[in-house]
Amino acid sequence: MSNLTASADVIKVAQPKARSRRLPTHWLGVAPFFIFALMFLILPTLYLVVGAFQNNAGEWTLENIANLFQPSILAAYWVSIRISLASAVLGALVGLAIAIAIVRGGLPGWVRSATLTFSGVASNFAGVPLAFAFLATLGRLGLVTVLLREVGVNIYALGFNILSFWGLTLTYLFFQIPLMVVIITPAIDGLKKEWGEAAATLGATTTQYWRMVVIPVLWPSLLGTVILLFANAFGAIATAYALTGSSLNIVPILLYAQIRGDVLHNPHLGYALAFGMIVVTGLANVFYIWFRTRSERWLK
Repeated sequence: MSNLTASADVIKVAQPKARSRRLPTHWLGVAPFFIFALMFLILPTLYLVVGAFQNNAGEWTLENIANLFQPSILAAYWVSIRISLASAVLGALVGLAIAIAIVRGGLPGWVRSATLTFSGVASNFAGVPLAFAFLATLGRLGLVTVLLREVGVNIYALGFNILSFWGLTLTYLFFQIPLMVVIITPAIDGLKKEWGEAAATLGATTTQYWRMVVIPVLWPSLLGTVILLFANAFGAIATAYALTGSSLNIVPILLYAQIRGDVLHNPHLGYALAFGMIVVTGLANVFYIWFRTRSERWLK
């Protein structure tokens, strides 16, 4: 009996203890992010989408969506798309040139670090401060305008206007170019030196190497970044409103007038305008993610 009892005790000791149920503490680190996204992104977006399909009495309707096809609203969308596209393409070209220069131009290391640091700050510099900076620089009494006038160049007499299409596009370039530098620099860093050495061994010139190797590899990343810049400019309102007020008919300003204005107060039409902007920026971000995935596959 003593042997049986000892064997039973050994079996009990050998059996693993049942695992105690632990709280999912590993989710606590990202909980603030999900809470913030839910409160300030997901729920407001759902509120706008639902409001776009309701009238003032809370009844479901498609009238607000149909009103988006009014000539004035279509013109606002067209102007916004043109400004966003122009600032995205110009910002991408200039930013790409700067990124190539600091990565492969043989410049000192401090130039790259200083450029990337400035780009990280400038890409988030927008709103009223940016509008004031450009008015103080290129306004009718701005510093650069006055200096050019002293040497006989009157940019306003030549047709320039800071409150116009190209004035707003130029203002957007202040944060579009740095954003392009920040995003495209890792892609340029991913170009392997072995590719250039192999191309040189096979007798390819520098032009052929860039045309047949570098550009095809960077093309998906470049297109994706242009789309991201487009979405970034399309949704900007603070800079445009502080700079031009209501003198330029773009969607963000028209949306602000519909929701907050005294004359054009129609919040549900404003919700429909916001819904249209969500669709445009959402499609842009989908294409950006797709192009980004393809570029990362090449650069691995």
